[in-house]
Amino acid sequence: MSYQTINPASNKLIKSWPAHSDEQVEQALATANALYHSSWSKGDIQPRLQILQKLATLIEQRTDELATAASEEMGKLIGQSRCEVELCAQIARYYAENAERFLAPVRYPSELGEAWVEHHPVGVLVAVEPWNFPFYQLMRVLAPNLAAGNPVLAKHAQNVPHCASLFAELVSEAGAPEGTWTNLFISNEQVAGLIADDRVQGAALTGSERAGSAVAQQAGKYLKKTTLELGGNDVFVVLDDCDLDKAVEAGAGARLSNCGQVCTAAKRFLVHEKIAEAFMAKLVAAFEAVKIGDPLDPNTTLGPLSSAEARDRLDKQVKNAVEKGAELVLGGKPVDGEGCFYQPTILTGITRDNPAWFEEFFGPVAQIYIVRNDDEVVKLANDSHYGLGGAVFTSDMARGKALASRIETGMVYINSATNTAAELPFGGIKRSGFGRELSDLGIKEFVNQKLVVISK
Repeated sequence: MSYQTINPASNKLIKSWPAHSDEQVEQALATANALYHSSWSKGDIQPRLQILQKLATLIEQRTDELATAASEEMGKLIGQSRCEVELCAQIARYYAENAERFLAPVRYPSELGEAWVEHHPVGVLVAVEPWNFPFYQLMRVLAPNLAAGNPVLAKHAQNVPHCASLFAELVSEAGAPEGTWTNLFISNEQVAGLIADDRVQGAALTGSERAGSAVAQQAGKYLKKTTLELGGNDVFVVLDDCDLDKAVEAGAGARLSNCGQVCTAAKRFLVHEKIAEAFMAKLVAAFEAVKIGDPLDPNTTLGPLSSAEARDRLDKQVKNAVEKGAELVLGGKPVDGEGCFYQPTILTGITRDNPAWFEEFFGPVAQIYIVRNDDEVVKLANDSHYGLGGAVFTSDMARGKALASRIETGMVYINSATNTAAELPFGGIKRSGFGRELSDLGIKEFVNQKLVVISK
């Protein structure tokens, strides 16, 4: 597997990175396993939390450097890259300040006697992470597991090796002992070998449905726990009583942010028939107003897709959707010239026999569906293989809450696009995966919740 830094704005190769050999992987695993069996992992939590505090400070001090690396390596707008880096610092500090409370013993009243549950690390974990948020995805795994005491072996996406290396350097610079977080440039076969090893106790993956299925199968074969955050086909519901301008602004941002390469991006717009014409006109205008260009230019509002492969895959999906009957309202083609740019695109008229109905479009492509009432919203929203996030725009909070409860996803936001924060659980259902990251739920995914009872 080739790990290369290729700037998607120019398609120019910046640097190639050597893969790790089987011997290096074995040494990394042995080091991580030794750390797990040491007082660092199983002793006082405070030294680990101090590392997270220092890490947060280091990230804040190097925000511009880290943001530039992400923008150059996978095409994210520089402003969005800065926000991602700042979020990483917030997550590190959040667990530094709250992990001890989350992992404190929990007492259970019982007729059998005095009972409580303790929280202990389980061992070495394998993390397989994607390119679309090259720092945030890593921090979601590192912060809770460093606090809990689980060493992590991380395989990052092959197109963001620079970000992977920078992150590992930061963890080390913050004072974490060797084995706490180990960056590995390895193949899928080497990942499978690690999961099979008795010293590894679990795997966390964020990525495609295909990758999640492969990791889950391997982990299941060896009875290892997994958390999976996979694709999404999120609905963005626009009701007839909403603030239309606010919905359009949020919807355009939610579909075009990170060039549409977000699992929780607004992908299926479910628009009430009474306002459908007005919404469409405003959304077209918003899409037409974008400025495509260099992601390092602060005036750019739409950068490139992460790679030529990603651009070509999206273009194939759009063409297939149109061939199967979808109406192309706007865009629908790669942008001429160098780089991996794609036109902001709007599709409508998609029927259930069109593959686009169920597919995830990972790019700046919006699907518009017209609905007559709230029951149609729920029916269409839930007719999906995925169940990650969603948004509902309405001025009636009772109506919004009722729809939020009926939509089958892991997250629903009312009057804002799906978002993320350190203190809020993140995850989905169906083919969007299982388990949760962030918040108090995320730190308990890979701990031994051990019951202790003193009999009467």
